[in-house]
Amino acid sequence: MGSPVIATVAPCPDMTSHATSTVPEPIQRALRILSLAYFVQVTGALSVVGCLAAIAHEWSLADAEAAYLISAFGVTFALAAPLMQVWIGHFGRRRQLLIGLAVFAASCFAFAFAPGYGVLLASRVLMGLGAALISPVLGALGTGLVSREHQGSALATVLFGLSVASLAGMPAAAWIADGWGPRWLFVGVAVATVLTAAMIARFVPDAPGGERIRLSTVTALLSDGVTFSALCVVFFIATGVFATYAFLAPIIHRDYGADAHTVTLTLLVSGVAGVIGNLYVERAARRYSAEGLLLSGLLMLGADLLFLLLAPQRIGLLYGALIVWAVATAILWPTQQRRVVELKPELRGIGLALTASFLFCGIGFGSAVAGWVYPVFGYAGTLCCSLLFLSAALAALRHSVRGARARALSSGA
Repeated sequence: MGSPVIATVAPCPDMTSHATSTVPEPIQRALRILSLAYFVQVTGALSVVGCLAAIAHEWSLADAEAAYLISAFGVTFALAAPLMQVWIGHFGRRRQLLIGLAVFAASCFAFAFAPGYGVLLASRVLMGLGAALISPVLGALGTGLVSREHQGSALATVLFGLSVASLAGMPAAAWIADGWGPRWLFVGVAVATVLTAAMIARFVPDAPGGERIRLSTVTALLSDGVTFSALCVVFFIATGVFATYAFLAPIIHRDYGADAHTVTLTLLVSGVAGVIGNLYVERAARRYSAEGLLLSGLLMLGADLLFLLLAPQRIGLLYGALIVWAVATAILWPTQQRRVVELKPELRGIGLALTASFLFCGIGFGSAVAGWVYPVFGYAGTLCCSLLFLSAALAALRHSVRGARARALSSGA
């Protein structure tokens, strides 16, 4: 066998040099507001994970029906994200973002006042449509506000909201749903979405403009072996993570014998570790290649899942494993987006839309896998599925990096 394609975390040549200029304070404030938008969107979209029991109780749902609320969002997002960029991608990015936030807020209100499962499912579909205009545009707008040497840090700043959603958003959502019910939770998310939209309209610049994307451009990106395999990396990571994480609350209840307060504490512990991981990525993005960071995060997460599979089911060990889990995923999410931007900088808008599409498609598929596997094969079955999907992510990363290097050599780069 030949030498491995990726062996170490190598420095990235164009990211090692210190920035020659600093990011102005108004742009830093804009990036923080975009991070807040990510926090609100992720909290609303994924709070269902920590609130499955409360939602199932409020609307008298089976576990599988509650899990499908996660899948409905993910599948809708996956299909809508690239199509939205084709239809209205030429709009100003701030305008796209405000439209997405308006749709997202309306869907949260619909969820809160849903009379039954049909409206719940429809509201999650609508939520997926709104999020399809939020997540991809946040990354594209954030990187468009800064120079190339600051793009890795800008992405990490925007995606900091994802980590804080794990730290504060999801535990708070579980606590509110347990204490006051899921209806009040989604009223709160809707109000927060409206307030965030007002801040974006006031403080975030409406530049640069969006890109006019044709379906042929989307097809070309998906037909390109290097880009497609890079997108498959995030799909398999998300599927692997949510094949277990989607049923974290039932797992803590049934397999670890803990109560609802322990679920909230577990999410809080995981969130703190996620913030630490995100802070590391902000600095590491200037020093290490995206490929090296992705490999490190995948190996860390795989080793952690293997530990959970083999270790005794004790809540203290679960806390320790979830800390490693959160740090690993905090490395993976922004680094994957950064890699797509580096592969196709001239098409960052549609590239990030497709990345988000593959991400949430993986979330939806992984959640569905959890719904199928956990009732039959239990906790060990979900962990085995997660490890299988992470192995596929490693294979996709190897294929993508090999192709990118071969292309660079052939072009004389």
